[in-house]
Amino acid sequence: MLIVPYLCNMNGLKPQDWLPTTKKEVEARGWDYIDVILFSGDAYVDHPLFGAAVIGRTLEAEGLRVAIVPQPDWRGDYRDFKKLGIPRLFFGVSPGAMDSMINHYTANKRLRSDDAYTPDKRPGMRPDYPSIVYTNILKELYPEVPVVLGGIEASLRRLTHYDYWQDQLKPGILVESKADLLIYGMGELPIKELVNRLKQGFPFSQLKDIPQTAYLTQEMHPFPDDIILFSHEECVKDKLKQAKNFQYIEEVSNTYDAPRILQRVGDRTIIVNPPYPPMTEAQIDASFDLPYTRLPHPKYKGKTIPAFDMIRFSVNIHRGCFGGCAFCTISAHQGKFIVSRSKESILKEVQAITQMEDFKGYLSDLGGPSANMYRMRGKEEKICRKCKKPSCIFPVVCKNLHADHTPLLDIYHAVDQLPGIRKSFIGSGVRYDLLLHRFEDEKLNQATRTYMEELIARHVSGRLKVAPEHTQSSVLKQMRKPGFEQFGAFKKIFDRINTQHGLRQQLIPYFISSHPRCTETDMAELAVLTKKMNFQLEQIQDFTPTPMTLATEIYYTGYHPYTLEKVYTPRTKEQKLAQRQYFFWYKPEFRRQITQSLQRLGRKDLVNKLFNR
Repeated sequence: MLIVPYLCNMNGLKPQDWLPTTKKEVEARGWDYIDVILFSGDAYVDHPLFGAAVIGRTLEAEGLRVAIVPQPDWRGDYRDFKKLGIPRLFFGVSPGAMDSMINHYTANKRLRSDDAYTPDKRPGMRPDYPSIVYTNILKELYPEVPVVLGGIEASLRRLTHYDYWQDQLKPGILVESKADLLIYGMGELPIKELVNRLKQGFPFSQLKDIPQTAYLTQEMHPFPDDIILFSHEECVKDKLKQAKNFQYIEEVSNTYDAPRILQRVGDRTIIVNPPYPPMTEAQIDASFDLPYTRLPHPKYKGKTIPAFDMIRFSVNIHRGCFGGCAFCTISAHQGKFIVSRSKESILKEVQAITQMEDFKGYLSDLGGPSANMYRMRGKEEKICRKCKKPSCIFPVVCKNLHADHTPLLDIYHAVDQLPGIRKSFIGSGVRYDLLLHRFEDEKLNQATRTYMEELIARHVSGRLKVAPEHTQSSVLKQMRKPGFEQFGAFKKIFDRINTQHGLRQQLIPYFISSHPRCTETDMAELAVLTKKMNFQLEQIQDFTPTPMTLATEIYYTGYHPYTLEKVYTPRTKEQKLAQRQYFFWYKPEFRRQITQSLQRLGRKDLVNKLFNR
């Protein structure tokens, strides 16, 4: 990917077109006060895929004066936390678009040398756990000013959770951060409700019933339908209780009409209010249609921000994912119910991209968490309202799922007809299990076949990403992923369509090592199977435990939360490296150690298959 420095003054924009970030910019607007000051661990990119910009623009649309302090210096005299003074309503804190610990460290806990959300990839521009660090500083400086915590780091840590980097069970992040309120999930609706209540004159301390928020209280007066979890202290003493808690947490986060969740921590209680229902089309359109400049703040002139360069010519068309993968946090944060933008909103954003000075006519992505879930929903909503399953497609595709690819094809066609568009590519991962499923309705099957044909023939920029994740059925079952034979079937279709159209495109599969239930032998079998298919794997990762995923709970507790059966998980650095080496069987430097490992395992047959002996 070509990365070019960001240039200012594009399309006639002025510095006042961004939210202010300094006292000078605030004064230039003639403001004598600020309603809300947001602190973000990321650079300020005024784009609908960057959370601080979304919340900032949402608050601005509510008539508030909003400023953003990106990547404040948390060392020294805290001048970045003081420079804008005290907001009239509250401070907002977000660590950034990524969990800070995944941003900082590899799966082997090595410190990364760069940061994609920082100008010129400069490391060290945010602390570990910015949610905690930033909020503690604000509470030290301004103890009476409310702090609202949001973003994925806080969202996934709202209750007792395992922290891989400290190898410790931690209480809900409200305890250590000292924030007054936590907003989890996508924050537009709860932040609007919070502001409307404050406008009506309600004291901040009384705002305890806003959906999709969590707070700490000394009181514990449960409602009849509340779910009361084992306390944090009980979970620390008994891993089985932590595993049992997780089933309730995951089910509630994937339930349409959810109850409250209560958990004691010491002498206080964390209360997690139910989430909002899925956003309507009008609500999600309103968020994406806000007046973003779609560009980094002018202060970054001449610098590159890799995370922005990746998405500068892409369009997000929906939120949510009903895949329910065991290692993934998307449904925990965005929900499993798909929330889709209107065709008009999508085309409006594409047209804005075509007006960018450096746009050459190629959209890098028209997608979402999964590329091909746009407008998919339950046939009967009443069935979905009662459902607690984390996945609509595992172990089988739900009969109530209306998985029609026709609306998605309509979006592709409409975008490609716009002036200035040469090609629109799909950069998001494709769920091939949706494409291979055969529905009772033949119209759905025909739409799926048409979609596959058009996707592969017209919308692949040389490489199509899919995620089989593993080859062995026992591991795939633990991952909540379809059998590997489905990947083989899709590859045959991919190759056939390429041949028919005279194309030489690549199918790029993603794989994970060291996932719960995965053994070293399973990884050797993966190497053999992918070798037979002529793959030398590139897109690979070692399983990294992240809060609020099924796989992480298994990793920490040793139990499957739903069955309470014990599950083997590689935990030591040596076990993880022993599994990871099989991704690189084709490299000479790994041949000897792989051979020795397989001989130790009594699998000389796999040595012969890998190295043609």
